[in-house]
Amino acid sequence: MAEEVSMRAVWLREFGGPEALVPGPAPDPRPGPGQVLIDVAHANITFVETQQRSGRPGPFRVTPPLIPGNGVGGVITAVGADVDPALTGRRVVSATGGSGGYAERAAVDASAPFEVPDGLALDAAVALLADGRTATMLVEAVGVRPGDRVLVEAAAGGVGSLLVQLTARAGARVIGVAGGPRKVDLLPGLGAELAVDYRVPGWADRIREAVGGIDVVLDGVGGAVARTAFELLTPGGRMVSFGLASGEWSPVSPEDAAARQVTLVRPEVPPARLRAYTSQALADAAAGRLRPLIGQRFPLERAADAHAAIESRATVGKTLLDVS
Repeated sequence: MAEEVSMRAVWLREFGGPEALVPGPAPDPRPGPGQVLIDVAHANITFVETQQRSGRPGPFRVTPPLIPGNGVGGVITAVGADVDPALTGRRVVSATGGSGGYAERAAVDASAPFEVPDGLALDAAVALLADGRTATMLVEAVGVRPGDRVLVEAAAGGVGSLLVQLTARAGARVIGVAGGPRKVDLLPGLGAELAVDYRVPGWADRIREAVGGIDVVLDGVGGAVARTAFELLTPGGRMVSFGLASGEWSPVSPEDAAARQVTLVRPEVPPARLRAYTSQALADAAAGRLRPLIGQRFPLERAADAHAAIESRATVGKTLLDVS
């Protein structure tokens, strides 16, 4: 009887290292009024979730015990009261509301899922759920124009690899910056005119010699790399920070930016616009204009290994959990 009321899941019962993620049964969710039930095929992992697991301060605090995970893809298998039964059987990707993603099934508000366009694989759609929205938003927020010299940090990451593609498609000259030869070697194939390893001393001089100054910095690393990239910007340049792969946000202050006549872009986007960015990313991928880089995948039970890989900086592109 227990098998009928439980599902496979991964629990975070207390903050800690990757080993704090422990597989175990969980109550099988049922869709309540206004909800749908998703039979999960893939779960999305984000860097923020590794911070949440460790208990470090961040934008989204969680309180154990809980099932982590805020992005899933699968098929709607049941609907709650007041929900159109025609949704059953549709392939969707969805946020979960902050938790519950590392599991076989997830119940979400019926307004949350996005239908996956025909011709787009479900795993690709999951890889785009958070990162595609972010990348599409950032490119619009900084106003990338044809001919702009755009520096993309963490360019082999989930968001960064999409930013390289989107900015190249917009007609920019893309300089991709990443840590280590394996990551740097991926960048020309994504559309980077120049690929640079920020672990090599003098990396900024190489960029300056190749293209002069930079018009746009898309900062996914923070820390010293962000500071060095900022110093490559020419007057009138724009910089937006979207990540802290270094472990700390960009140290560039508004005063620093004003002194160099640089605009620090801080996107403030209403929820409806965020949904539009997600839909755009999925449509671009279905049309072959955007390709998520899925660098590694782990079975659900090995979520701890997935977190460890992300934290070791060993990953490229997106990391997924394969649930079914």
